[in-house]
Amino acid sequence: MMKTEIIAVGSELLTPDFQDTNSLFLTAGLNSIGLDVSFKTVVGDDERDLARVLRTALGRSRLIFCMGGLGPTEDDRTREILAKTLGRKLVYHKDIHARIRERFRRRGIAMPASNLKQCYVIEGAEVLDNPNGTAPGLWLNKARCKVALLPGPPREIRPMFENQVLPRLAALGRGLMVRRVMRLTGLGESAMETLMKPVYASVPPGVTVTTLASPGDLSIRLTYKGAGPRAAAEALLDGLERTIGNALAPWIYSREGDTLETVVGALLKENGKTIACAESCTGGLIGHRLTGVPGSSAYFLESAVVYSNRAKTRRLGVPGTLLTRCGAVSAAAARAMAIGIRKTSGADLGLAVTGVAGPDGGTARKPVGLVYIALAHAQGVAVHRNLFFGGRAQVKFQSSQKALDVVRKSLTKRSKKVL
Repeated sequence: MMKTEIIAVGSELLTPDFQDTNSLFLTAGLNSIGLDVSFKTVVGDDERDLARVLRTALGRSRLIFCMGGLGPTEDDRTREILAKTLGRKLVYHKDIHARIRERFRRRGIAMPASNLKQCYVIEGAEVLDNPNGTAPGLWLNKARCKVALLPGPPREIRPMFENQVLPRLAALGRGLMVRRVMRLTGLGESAMETLMKPVYASVPPGVTVTTLASPGDLSIRLTYKGAGPRAAAEALLDGLERTIGNALAPWIYSREGDTLETVVGALLKENGKTIACAESCTGGLIGHRLTGVPGSSAYFLESAVVYSNRAKTRRLGVPGTLLTRCGAVSAAAARAMAIGIRKTSGADLGLAVTGVAGPDGGTARKPVGLVYIALAHAQGVAVHRNLFFGGRAQVKFQSSQKALDVVRKSLTKRSKKVL
């Protein structure tokens, strides 16, 4: 097995303000050619810390990707620290100097002196051209491992990896990897494991099954890794997918890794239906998720955030007497909200959510996490009572997830598409 390691360099990645999306991108690319990632490390700009991480990686991995710290500033020291760790010199490269100078000339400014450090490469390294920045990448062959040194900005590293690094790796011939992702909602992790027990016993050789749980959502990842034609691997996964589908069909909303809002959008399009939402405790989250899907203007009409009783009455026509008698968090209120938004918007479907998101506001009769979801359509109104657990954000997300699933199930009954 070729142990592969990714190192992301930059103190900013150790703060809550930045995410290391490059590692995810590289992992997907490596998996596509049959390479698993064994280690991922995020390290700050401290020279001793980075040197320690590099020494560890060089001692345990055969393929190393080190990203970031190649810029012109004082704290960009990855190139220098790797050279020192390898016991190699930094060598001036006149062609790189000329390219950087020309890049600045086209912008009408002189090349700053600080960029001169980017004109030096580690002795014996191949240069990876960077068409979108001043920091070139480097490809090094050691006796027992290969090292790719890449810039940190996504718009620079991604085309370099795809166009210059992947072709080098493909020549290694590491075999075949095929992955599928099935997504579910409305089923707990423990219940899923119970239903999956017979499935685990029938997993074919070369295939692994992993599950990932989060509030309101479950993912099942099927991975084939081995040799042979792709068609044979796809056939193996097709059979396993059918077995899982037989066990978990009511809860599976995607066999292609799509989000629930993407699936619902596709079903709305397929059925030629439009939707409008009346949201109380979710605060517009359902509308936000639906409109995050490209092309959603074809089926999404509007979302009304009716947080107060006054707004429910004024915007949706929910009778004040109903709210006084039953309360805003009730099946009757959800029903009236769904009917109201469907009527005022002219949508085919009216979706309404009202509940107690917490952490305050709960009572013995109406605890935190109690949420009513209603869907109004030409045939009538369906109301669902739910009790969700977790913090405020988790209750809001689970409410939006359940609401979208109510729409999915309603549309799936009318659709030819089998999920």
